[in-house]
Amino acid sequence: MITQLTNNGGKVTLTLVGRLDTVAAQELNAELQPLLAKQNSIESLVVDAEGLEYISSSGLRILLTLTKQYKDFRIISVQPAVYDVLNMTGFTKIMNVERALRNLSVDGCEIIGIGGVGTVYRLDDDTIIKVFREGTTIEEVRGEINMSKEAFVMGMPTAISFDVVKVGGQYGLVYELLDADTLSACIKREPERIDEFARRYAELFRQLHQIDVPASSSVPCAMENERKQVMHIRRYFPQESIDLLMQILDAIPNGRSLLHLDLQTKNAMVQNGELMLIDMGEVGYGHPLLDLGHAYSAMVTLVGDYEKIIGMPKALGVELWNRAIGYYLEGLPADVVEQRKRQIEVVSCVRNFSWLALSDSFPEEVVNECKDVFEERVASRRDYILDVCKTFGDWQI
Repeated sequence: MITQLTNNGGKVTLTLVGRLDTVAAQELNAELQPLLAKQNSIESLVVDAEGLEYISSSGLRILLTLTKQYKDFRIISVQPAVYDVLNMTGFTKIMNVERALRNLSVDGCEIIGIGGVGTVYRLDDDTIIKVFREGTTIEEVRGEINMSKEAFVMGMPTAISFDVVKVGGQYGLVYELLDADTLSACIKREPERIDEFARRYAELFRQLHQIDVPASSSVPCAMENERKQVMHIRRYFPQESIDLLMQILDAIPNGRSLLHLDLQTKNAMVQNGELMLIDMGEVGYGHPLLDLGHAYSAMVTLVGDYEKIIGMPKALGVELWNRAIGYYLEGLPADVVEQRKRQIEVVSCVRNFSWLALSDSFPEEVVNECKDVFEERVASRRDYILDVCKTFGDWQI
């Protein structure tokens, strides 16, 4: 029996590997309590049972003691044989027990989309899977699931994952989407319908932005997260560049609208004529200007391989955006429409670079490309950008 105890700021993990039989349980019981007593301010205790092959009644008694001792107690990654024992003895009803995640392979699967957070594959005709980038924690995955559920309840048309899995050393979310295809694929396949798709894309934005996020919601403030991302990329840009990006953000008015913050056309699935969102990792609340700026950054001024990331030729994607934003702003005076288009383009300058905060392992050539683009799109247009920022307050919601 192998045991290991780690303490990460009061979050303690006890890893068990092997067979927790009677003898091993006696040895563990003698060692564990003194070891726990030495830990400072234990906020939570997690037993990682991924490597646990067998558990005896003596081992069960240790778990029972721990669940009484610690309010925030969980057993995770429990293998089928051990789970059956916990279930039959009623332990699954008195403590938080999580089964081991099943393993899936995406070898040979079609790639639907690639983003900073992960890659989406089609498993079969009925299901897709989002595989998160390396380094993503299970807490981050669960956070996305919770955001999806909360946004769905508020009225956002989002697909809900029915399973968390492992793909090698990475986490994945499986979605059931019958006969669904990305909006990008639909536009590429039927470009003659681009105006119809543009109107529906615009309606999706409007639907989201009409949802007012209540103060009691756990949906985070989008602006706070955006500022954190900009501060995270200080490793790549001089302070004066970071200051300019922060000035753009500081000019954006407050708001409580529901924002997707990555609503490019590969993150919208068309199923039975309905648009469904599949990537909820960046959902937040704020002013619609921030959401539209993010989308403009992806659909018009993307840094990287456009067709690989967006899923259609750039000319087609830009045309879709131009039509969609026209429909989104439909009914406003022509001068207001032009002003808002300028505002959206300026806000997109932040997302052009803040997305680098989504991972610390982007290739050096990608980072260098962003540095080169910054001079062209932002630094050389500083006065124009700051002038446009002064008009942000005119956009009332």
